[in-house]
Amino acid sequence: MSPLESAFFVLAGVGAGLTGSIAGLASLISYPALLATGIPPVTANVSNTVALVMSGVGSVSASRPELRGQGRRLVPLLVAAVLGGAAGAALLLLTPADSFERIVPFLIAAASVAILVQRPPRDLAAEGAAAHAASPTDPRWLPPAVFAIGIYGGYFGAAAGVLLLAALLLGTGEGLPRSNAMKNAVLAAANGVAAVAYVVLTDVSWSAALPLAVGLFAGGLVGPRVVRRSPPAALRRVIALAGLGLALYLGVEAFG
Repeated sequence: MSPLESAFFVLAGVGAGLTGSIAGLASLISYPALLATGIPPVTANVSNTVALVMSGVGSVSASRPELRGQGRRLVPLLVAAVLGGAAGAALLLLTPADSFERIVPFLIAAASVAILVQRPPRDLAAEGAAAHAASPTDPRWLPPAVFAIGIYGGYFGAAAGVLLLAALLLGTGEGLPRSNAMKNAVLAAANGVAAVAYVVLTDVSWSAALPLAVGLFAGGLVGPRVVRRSPPAALRRVIALAGLGLALYLGVEAFG
């Protein structure tokens, strides 16, 4: 790995960590960066998941003010995320590499469309607050939803944060900053258990994952501070359109 490539991964990690902690879109930046240097798709996905652990560390440490008082609520969600992340990692390890390459374009396209059609977070938060006022406890569907999203996050993960944030906004009745902080913690748990499985059971491109992790930590540390001040709608649209372009390119590569 040349110094120029290492610097590229650090910069890509900063961008991915920043957008991941703000909008749950880290993998739509970090995964293509790994592919761009010639790393095979499955190895790129594994290395990306391992590196994303540092984004979680940075974003969770910066989200402590919003996480205060949410410990009891977080416990079942973290358990669901850990179980889901482990299941997703197992699914990836049992999936043939050729099958993964053919599935990824559809996953990225679906994630990008989900970003484009997602309702504004403030609308989701208002709906969640109204539902929570009528029934103060969190709904029973929330941990199973987190488990399902954790499976997706452990397997691939692009836009898993978007899905998770929407579920938390609707289910908890909290506003965007506190729901975003919960999203960072829960997603970090799912990524963390998947990363441990990958480190133990398969090959990781450490020369790419380590500089990417440095950038992800820095971006994740800054992201929660930014989300307190700026709406992420424009960022979502730009990355979603880029994701659709990437899905088209990877689809041509996989099926061409």
